[in-house]
Amino acid sequence: MKYAKNPWQKISSRLVYQNSWIRLREDQVITPTGTKGIYGVVEPYPAIGVVPITNDGFTYLIGQYRYTLNIYSWEIPEGGGQAKESIFQGAQRELLEETGFTASKWAYLGSAYTSNSFTNEVAYLYLAWDLTAGKTSPDHTEQLELRKVKFAEAWTMVEKGIIKDAMSIIGLLRAKNTLEKWKWL
Repeated sequence: MKYAKNPWQKISSRLVYQNSWIRLREDQVITPTGTKGIYGVVEPYPAIGVVPITNDGFTYLIGQYRYTLNIYSWEIPEGGGQAKESIFQGAQRELLEETGFTASKWAYLGSAYTSNSFTNEVAYLYLAWDLTAGKTSPDHTEQLELRKVKFAEAWTMVEKGIIKDAMSIIGLLRAKNTLEKWKWL
């Protein structure tokens, strides 16, 4: 592959900001064209998303206000991983926190880069079924609305541009492909 070798050179790196969700670093670099430059990189904890599915073909979406975009957004249950847990444990935690459900069956739907031009965030996606209801426990920064919809309706929301969150679109697409292979849809 012609461009497989990294053409960037990192001269130095410094931490600019850090909180419990992200780190922001600034790298002094030599660009692929040979000029000096600065590259800012956002380093969050891993992103984790879950597509819960019921035996009769329903899924659950989360509605919440997204501060960064100043909009209300419909999404799959999702959030950030934590240092003390595995990615799978984070998926189980996010499903429980946001929907109140636990699942006895899981399928890994793969990973995706959420916006690789400025962040090294990797999103890990799961399909969960055989759900058991429990109690939600959202984070103090979340005010969530839980909505049960037919899976086909969730997919229509993607097609119509109602669901715009990248993790949700990728998760629902991969869930759709998986469920069709299993002849569940």
